[in-house]
Amino acid sequence: MGTAALDQSVGAVKAQTMRFDTPLVFRSGAVLDQYELAYETYGALNSDKSNAVLVCHALNASHHVAGWYEGQPDNIGWWDNMIGPGKPLDTNRFFVVGVNNLGGCFGSTGPASINPKTGKPHGSSFPVVTVVDWVEAQARLADRLGIARFAAVMGGSLGAMQALQWTIDHPGRIGSAVVIAAAPKLSAQNIAFNEVARQAITTDPDFRGGDFYQHGVVPRRGLRLARMIGHITYLSDDAMMEKFGRTLSAESIRYHFDVDFEVESYLRYQGDKFAEYFDANTYLLITRALDYFDPAQAAGGDLARALSAARAKFFVASFTSDWRFAPERSREIVKALLDNRADVSYAEIDAPHGHDAFLLDDPRYHALVRAWFDNIHAAL
Repeated sequence: MGTAALDQSVGAVKAQTMRFDTPLVFRSGAVLDQYELAYETYGALNSDKSNAVLVCHALNASHHVAGWYEGQPDNIGWWDNMIGPGKPLDTNRFFVVGVNNLGGCFGSTGPASINPKTGKPHGSSFPVVTVVDWVEAQARLADRLGIARFAAVMGGSLGAMQALQWTIDHPGRIGSAVVIAAAPKLSAQNIAFNEVARQAITTDPDFRGGDFYQHGVVPRRGLRLARMIGHITYLSDDAMMEKFGRTLSAESIRYHFDVDFEVESYLRYQGDKFAEYFDANTYLLITRALDYFDPAQAAGGDLARALSAARAKFFVASFTSDWRFAPERSREIVKALLDNRADVSYAEIDAPHGHDAFLLDDPRYHALVRAWFDNIHAAL
């Protein structure tokens, strides 16, 4: 890692764990008597604790938002290009918190964790989680950290949905919501993609009904397929053509059903890598949380009424080539906020990268986020 990169990184970081013994009642009615949340923090909390920013993660990410781990310089946080000294979310100014959500597989209590009542992994018995449950757990972590109010809650994709839920469930505890590449609820097509991915996992013979841990196996084939399906939807057609085109993996077509095109090789690589580190039950839980997210449902389908309690300022951003969470879905959020006379800024960024654009280095996008946080800092 070069000197410039080191200067603009939070550097070596350590994950922390917070244990909770107060039962958490899930939206489903299920109860988790005790649990742990893995988290990381970057920067320093100021004297009046007004500069805290919560960063919520999307499907396959975690609490490891920025920096790297000692001895693992290549294990870089998933939003390291956004968060750090001098970056759009500047850790010289803000105290940033990243949390691995309940049901995760990176340190927080999840299906692979030992259930103290049985001495075995929770497995298939782990409660189905929702975005509402995650926000409640995050609020409890904030209480423990002494953070009464976040200057901002920020996320992309599923992380942005959590930021929206914060404005509904805890309107007095959030000053600003940064909602990037989001949707107010999934379309039928998006739910369908998630269901195909789940079926790939649950029909893998090694899934064992979700209790594969005690059998010493992993449903790798299902995880590989789920990741391949998902990865296709995160990229735009133009981005895939630019990256791979119809380039062959060998000098000529070999007339078989193994890899012939570079894009096939890439998808298999991504699938294999994912199956080595991600938990199959966690994948099911998180995609289901995506499916169930629909804050307007409790308000008779009226999104404006669902968001009427929100008091935060909003920055909403979308990307023109994102066909999974298309710009018109962000505009639905903006309209609902404007119907409530909320303070909202909207940016629709012309970018070719598809849904993954929120993770990439787009100077216009980063400049807008930087300006937003400059304004937040000026008001502290």
